[in-house]
Amino acid sequence: MGQGREGLDALMPEIYQELRRIAGAAMGAERRDHTLQTTALVHEAYLEMARIRGLSVESRPQFLSLAAQVMRRILVDHARSRKAAKRGGGAVRVTLSDVAGPEGSEVDLIAFDEALTRLSALDESLARVVEMRFIAGMSVEETGEALAVSPTTVKRDSAMARAWLLRELGGDVRGAV
Repeated sequence: MGQGREGLDALMPEIYQELRRIAGAAMGAERRDHTLQTTALVHEAYLEMARIRGLSVESRPQFLSLAAQVMRRILVDHARSRKAAKRGGGAVRVTLSDVAGPEGSEVDLIAFDEALTRLSALDESLARVVEMRFIAGMSVEETGEALAVSPTTVKRDSAMARAWLLRELGGDVRGAV
């Protein structure tokens, strides 16, 4: 696909709409009054990826996976900044649907990120499935292609990751069954 900033620049027109879809999926979980907009998230993600030395992306799904990781970091950093600006005020909460709780459940974004980081230390592939399915909004098939695994494996890993996250966030998920 391409290497470095030149490769990213060449790829950008082709995948811009895809990045907007990922950003829209990531922002869809945020509050309606979120101060970061979808376009700004796409542009910040592009700038972050352009700074990565030796960036080499072999496939479109791999690129989208990287974009989801970068967008997750941006959203978490934004949440931490907001929380600090409120001088330790309330947690920044997001609504998660199919990953960490039932439809409409709310979790603290920072707690979710910390749990996902712990999951990654235990099983990186499970954490990557969560990033791709929840943050990037990728389908089971797209996730399988990006990870070079079957859709059945993606579904199994999604269920395992969901159970683990529910247990980790148990005290922090509102409305969980």
